[in-house]
Amino acid sequence: MESKKSIIDSAINTLKLESAAIFGLIDYINDDFVAVVNSILNSDGRVVVTGIGKSAIIAQKIVATFNSTGTPAVFMHAADAVHGDLGMIQKDDVVLCLSKSGNTPEIKLLAPLLKLSGNKLVAMLGNVNSDLAKQADLILNTTVDKEACPHNLAPTTSTTAQLAMGDALAVCLLQARKFESSDFAKYHPGGSLGKRLYLKAGDLAAKNEKPSVSASAPVKDIIVEISKNRLGAVVVSNGDDILGVITDGDIRRMLENHTNLENITAKDLMNSNPKKIDADELALLALEIIKKNNITQILVTKDDRYFGLVHLHDLLQEGII
Repeated sequence: MESKKSIIDSAINTLKLESAAIFGLIDYINDDFVAVVNSILNSDGRVVVTGIGKSAIIAQKIVATFNSTGTPAVFMHAADAVHGDLGMIQKDDVVLCLSKSGNTPEIKLLAPLLKLSGNKLVAMLGNVNSDLAKQADLILNTTVDKEACPHNLAPTTSTTAQLAMGDALAVCLLQARKFESSDFAKYHPGGSLGKRLYLKAGDLAAKNEKPSVSASAPVKDIIVEISKNRLGAVVVSNGDDILGVITDGDIRRMLENHTNLENITAKDLMNSNPKKIDADELALLALEIIKKNNITQILVTKDDRYFGLVHLHDLLQEGII
């Protein structure tokens, strides 16, 4: 059984080596990097990203990042390319080829074929004297001193460097395209991330009932309305005109301070200045208001009229939190 110290030392050493490799990439952000960014920006096609082995896996991640940040991209496995997949490359595409050595048999076979197609060939590699480097139009240098693997064999530091260089490229492209959070939401409609970017307060309120009582409603009617709709509050209204809000907390405080409830009405209990949000505002903003004011529900309005209520549980259920 490995000792605790040995495990911790190994992990720390790995992270130090990989972080140093990423920091070392700063020296390789040069004219070629700028040219790659501009080539992709000026292209009417996509970025076709290819590689083999672990580089192929990193290539797929880069493709995913490109696509989610406004740069159309597709993955082409280097081994499959010479068996028909070269047909996926269109005339305006930029080809990005990942390889640590730049000299693997598949890459050596593929590189001249890519040049024949007339597409811009960008090489992301760790050997600037390789066959791939000689064929490439532009080079993204991801050279590392050594792998984190103690035998200097398993791709670790080198793939981390490729991943980081891909992220740097993607971020430069999204900034150049003025890619905003609203654009990001279009590509991420599913899951909690997408919901934080597009789900509106009105979308949640529309799923709930609209509990309401008149200003003259007695305590019993108020309690029944709050309990029936399970939102922890009721709006005191005159039609869609909002007079105030009563929460279950207001009811508890009233019961603690009064024994005779006969003459108490909604008008006596309501908060005439409740926290509210417009239906077209993001649900994320509703959450921020709820947290800031230590409340559990918020009034939703549209054109200053009663639209509905959003409870903290609604936000939890949608994964906004």
